[in-house]
Amino acid sequence: MSANGQQRASIRPGITVDIVLKKDQPTGRLTRGIVKDILTNSQNHPHGIKVRLQSGDVGRVKSIVTEGS
Repeated sequence: MSANGQQRASIRPGITVDIVLKKDQPTGRLTRGIVKDILTNSQNHPHGIKVRLQSGDVGRVKSIVTEGS
């Protein structure tokens, strides 16, 4: 399973991810947080699975943060 945010199967509530918020898409600025809800229904998405973080921020997952990152 890939550690990028394009596969829905690799994302689940409670994991830490880096997302790009809609307003940050032009710059690619990342926001780190813990997944609360998965908003994308399809199994994969070329721009990343859309999630809501526990902070309330919504964006597309760019990477999954593993232990020690």
